[in-house]
Amino acid sequence: MYKCSLERMSDKIKTFAQYGDAGHGGITRYSLSAEANMARAEFKKRMEAIGAKVECDDVACMYATLEGSDPNAKRIVMGSHCDSVKNGGNYDGILGVMTGMEVLETVAAENIPHKHPLTAMIWTNEEGSLYPPAMMVSGIICNDYLPEELRGNFLYDNLMKSTPMDESPYATFGDALAASPYTGPKENRLSPENACAMFEAHLEQGPILEDAGNAIGAVQLVMGMFNYSITFRGFSAHAGTFPMAKRHDALYAASSFLVELHKRYDEYNKEVVAAGMPEFVYTTGEINVHPCIHTVIPDEAVVSLDVRHPEPEVRAKCMDILKELAAKDWCQCSCEIEEQWVRDTVYFDKQLVGFVEESMEEMGAKWQKILSGAGHDAQFCAYMIPTTMLFARTKDGLSHCEPEHVSDEDCTEVATATLNAVLKADAAL
Repeated sequence: MYKCSLERMSDKIKTFAQYGDAGHGGITRYSLSAEANMARAEFKKRMEAIGAKVECDDVACMYATLEGSDPNAKRIVMGSHCDSVKNGGNYDGILGVMTGMEVLETVAAENIPHKHPLTAMIWTNEEGSLYPPAMMVSGIICNDYLPEELRGNFLYDNLMKSTPMDESPYATFGDALAASPYTGPKENRLSPENACAMFEAHLEQGPILEDAGNAIGAVQLVMGMFNYSITFRGFSAHAGTFPMAKRHDALYAASSFLVELHKRYDEYNKEVVAAGMPEFVYTTGEINVHPCIHTVIPDEAVVSLDVRHPEPEVRAKCMDILKELAAKDWCQCSCEIEEQWVRDTVYFDKQLVGFVEESMEEMGAKWQKILSGAGHDAQFCAYMIPTTMLFARTKDGLSHCEPEHVSDEDCTEVATATLNAVLKADAAL
């Protein structure tokens, strides 16, 4: 077993945390921003220092490659993203980049033989925090391989017109890309022609590993999900003069609906868990009310619903409950539902998952099988080439916020697991 360097990993964590430092222990590092360019420059400097060849493609993904002994072998890639959400943490995305770097640095420092080219990669604009949508560039690169229902959401020409959600010197994503010093030819893109496997290390973003006392996890899949918009319509009237019994209050309708939905979903979740399956998770994270004036009864309320579970029959039952409730009268208001986003469960490559599990076991690591509820570039990549993920324990399960934390030791542990899994893949593929 080879081991990665705690000292090197600690240094990378400290260094990359400077780029976009928000002053409260975390970062704001939007994709293609000046801060992201600093992180990319650091990546390029460190990778070239160990003799890796650094290339970029037309959508600003970066690839640092140590050539292998077989000139005809395809790349084994390790990557994630270096962009963050606003006031995010120092690990989401960049941990996978640092892991790829640490693997290459260990291979170079210890002169580890390998036949495949080994590549550390930066994906562009995974978060979509400034230029939506999330996982934009992996959606572009993997577009030909995505399911039909997803493909249309990631068309290159459309996404180049994406406009910023926050302050930016550029009017569109395409303009920001044109100004980036980290672009190259389209033929440099990750593809089945030049790569045979992709590994992505990531912090868990939840409390499962920590609660179980485990440091790292072998990710089996990314859960399927559906996201719906639910609209309630009544009519507006004066808050002080209109009788209660005659009101068609859209916000009251929405809140009553959500209380009943939670009750029904919680009841069904007990059945799901009793059947030996993991619970499904569901969230209303967005509410928009019109006219949103304190003296006016709302005539419209729109709420979101996000439901996630690996099994299609569980998601289907959740959908049945949603449709059943939507057909009812809610405080004398109408109710309409509209699909926003649907994805099937993405299963990672069994052989690569096996290499990860074998490596964790041989290391004597505290590890477990785990599922991903969040989306990642790896999930789109999995449609194109064999792909898998590894998770590192997240302190208190917190992510997408400044307190987000993974210990230096756990970061090194997930890098060591990646290194040895990659070497197993190198020998087998």
